[in-house]
Amino acid sequence: MYQRRDVLKLALAGVSAPAFAAVSSGHTFAQQPPPEPVAPPKPPRFDPSQVAEIARNLARQPWKKPALDLPDPFNTLNHDQYMSLERKPDAFIWRDQSIGFALEPTPRGFIFNNSLQINVVEDGVVRRIGYDPADINFSRVPAAAERKDVGFAGFRLWQRGQDGSLQDFCNFQGQGYFQTVARGQPFGASARGLAVRPLDQAKGEEFPYFSTVWIERPVLAANAVVIHALLESESVTGAFRYTMRPGDATIVDTECVLFTRTAIDNIGIGTIQGTFLFGHIDRRRGDDVRPNVYDVSGVQMHSGKDEWIWRPVANRQSIQLSAFVDDNPKGFGILQRDRDFALFSDDDNHWEARPSVWTEPLGDWGPGHVTLVEIPAESQVNQNIIVFWRPRAPLAANTETTFSYRQWWCWTPPDRPPLSVAWRSRSGRISNAPQNARRRRFMVEFRGNALADVARFPEVTARVTTIQGSIISSRLIMARHEKAARVTFDVDAGNEPHTELRLLLESAGRPISETWLYRWTP
Repeated sequence: MYQRRDVLKLALAGVSAPAFAAVSSGHTFAQQPPPEPVAPPKPPRFDPSQVAEIARNLARQPWKKPALDLPDPFNTLNHDQYMSLERKPDAFIWRDQSIGFALEPTPRGFIFNNSLQINVVEDGVVRRIGYDPADINFSRVPAAAERKDVGFAGFRLWQRGQDGSLQDFCNFQGQGYFQTVARGQPFGASARGLAVRPLDQAKGEEFPYFSTVWIERPVLAANAVVIHALLESESVTGAFRYTMRPGDATIVDTECVLFTRTAIDNIGIGTIQGTFLFGHIDRRRGDDVRPNVYDVSGVQMHSGKDEWIWRPVANRQSIQLSAFVDDNPKGFGILQRDRDFALFSDDDNHWEARPSVWTEPLGDWGPGHVTLVEIPAESQVNQNIIVFWRPRAPLAANTETTFSYRQWWCWTPPDRPPLSVAWRSRSGRISNAPQNARRRRFMVEFRGNALADVARFPEVTARVTTIQGSIISSRLIMARHEKAARVTFDVDAGNEPHTELRLLLESAGRPISETWLYRWTP
């Protein structure tokens, strides 16, 4: 009986099982003409539409939970041991070809127990990459060299620089996510292929995974790598096509087709996530020699109605979920706006250099909301800030849905507010507040050329409001020579569990800044 993986191979190759030929029972063998030579089987050809067809067929079948067993000693590796399992340089795929890129499959181990089948497409022909322990340096874990095949957890993509050296720009994991960077950046934020029922306590969250990829051999002149990926989970399958163009800003175009087994009323499209341990606006976990630890300072949104919104993030005491209703959003992302090393003073992690990720929907996404999830975290390795688009309409069972979007992994997003931006947000206690009062002081600094333009904007006002609680006082300081404005205001939460704050700079009744939003949880 064919196993499911065998079915995938047959579907991709476009072949069928051979029929059995009849054999004569006569005895005149010498008089028979010699058999004609049998041509070797043709290698399977690749057709991108077959990935969608495989995903469609899988969605019609009952889901089979993947085996996640890892043999010794791969299942007991710690982080440092796993990172030491480097592929030998001469075993990098395409390393010696003049195409400007190289591929490094990475073995399973540590927490990376999903198995990812890796295929390369060269001149239209599919070639599966096999695991060979001779390709890997096991000097720190010699016992691991005895295992003949543990499979791959993911792969890294490398680009050759002008000096001839290779630099990695993509870390792709079968567990359902990838990371990439702009030139000169360390890895930071990550993107998930799909989020299914995130934070759903009733049904539980699903974590879709990539089971198979087909990576097209790049062409030097195109400066792009195309990855076709098969996504699987209990409720949905998907065919993804990623086109990655590394550079000063790495651009990733994503096209996906989702095939549902069951109805899904909570799904996350364009999911991105990063880290916020402590910072100027929330230092409850800030007993650290470093002044700040985060690679996401806030969430930027450009609504379908052309409003620009900035929402600082924080490390919360309890899980917080915020939904920003929109219709056909123009863009959203998680940004690192603080690019000064002195704000972090971390020579190992360089939080100030981590990538911002900006998502631009392509096509009609319709109504829904940008969702922000802030999860309590005690360690900097936890990516506790999650952002995604949730369509208002659920995905019905046994349907096909397509989404396309472009992501910029960059220093500064290409799409920026035309007026002033909330450059930095701080909060702290009020020294003279009454005992047991649930009050907090905030300071938001805006920057932009508009703030120095006295002729166009002679009068500037700060409009501060809150839904719960109350604003006790507010003060605006204009620093025209700095192209800056600083707003300080005090909030009293009263008996409310949290307050939703809103701040906007206006001149003659018109906004001259992006809208600053924040949820304070006393």
